[in-house]
Amino acid sequence: MALISLKPALEKDLVQPSALHHLRATPETVHWGYFSPEIKPALTVKSGDLIMAQAVTHHAGDDPDLMFDEDIRRIFTEIDPATRAPGCHIMTGPIYVEGAEPGDMLEVRYFQMKPRFNYGSNLAANWGHLYEEFGQTERVTIYKLDPTANTAAALYAYDVEEKYVVPGRITHCPECDRSTALPGITIPARPHLGTAGVAPAVNDPVSTIPPGLHGGNIDNWRIGAGATMYYPVQVKGGLFSIGDPHVSQGDGEISGTAIEASLDVLFQIVLRKDFSFPSPLLETPDCWIVHGFGKNLDKAMKSASTDMLHLLTEHQGLSRNDGYSLMSVAADFGVTQVVDGTQGIHCRIERRIFPHKGSVADPIIKDSEA
Repeated sequence: MALISLKPALEKDLVQPSALHHLRATPETVHWGYFSPEIKPALTVKSGDLIMAQAVTHHAGDDPDLMFDEDIRRIFTEIDPATRAPGCHIMTGPIYVEGAEPGDMLEVRYFQMKPRFNYGSNLAANWGHLYEEFGQTERVTIYKLDPTANTAAALYAYDVEEKYVVPGRITHCPECDRSTALPGITIPARPHLGTAGVAPAVNDPVSTIPPGLHGGNIDNWRIGAGATMYYPVQVKGGLFSIGDPHVSQGDGEISGTAIEASLDVLFQIVLRKDFSFPSPLLETPDCWIVHGFGKNLDKAMKSASTDMLHLLTEHQGLSRNDGYSLMSVAADFGVTQVVDGTQGIHCRIERRIFPHKGSVADPIIKDSEA
């Protein structure tokens, strides 16, 4: 039986790993709702090491019979709800990368994202874009995955009277009023991480809900198997964590969530000291994608525009005028999400348009080569 999103890695210069680490998600190895440089590392690795880590969804309680096992039950029952703040996501880690210093980049090559169970949950939440238009009612839709076809289909849905406020809410689905949902419709499964990133260089815990320059809750469904993300290191060791696993999401994430489902994630961390970038940068086999964030879409658009211009001038050697023209005729801007407080815009440009610099085998161009 095929695995959902088992894809070849983006072709790059081989970095021989010295070890394969396994990082289970347990109450001892997760932090719930925040990034912080004060968290004790759950794992220490060398540049190039492989990590197989568990990412657990904080929505597993929408049907614990389908999405809990003993380790997940322990996370939900043993971690004090009062400490699940200021955000909501269960983050596995952090991972300390030997030699990583502020100003470096972590190149994270995502190889495989395998669903832990064949079920996931979508919540039409109180922070959803159309919550008022739907009568301020929350609704859960449970999806079943078909790992052979790489698809998902709604299994049933139910309304929830209380708002999702305390992360890790456990509902009583066996006792709830279930409705049929989306009959006859199947959607592509595209497992990815909604939230991942390094620790910000701040004293107080930073919420996992808004995205930022450290990464965080970017919610771009393209951050899946076969992609590479570059995260700017802000503190010694980087302190990289993963969480908020999804099996499918549309751009915008309009109801407030994706299909939230726990994943087992295989990835490699490569320490890069040879270039810099101001924000989280995504590289796929076909394109580069920059991410802009802001309190509204106008500000997020401006941020994405300036960072794409940085990519074109500093890493592709274009003049500002040429880069501006190219962005207008060849770059695609999209709404990443509108539901995380800080809103997101992504800008995508195809790699093949750059002579000798856009093949899938080429790493990102170093500053010294620009």
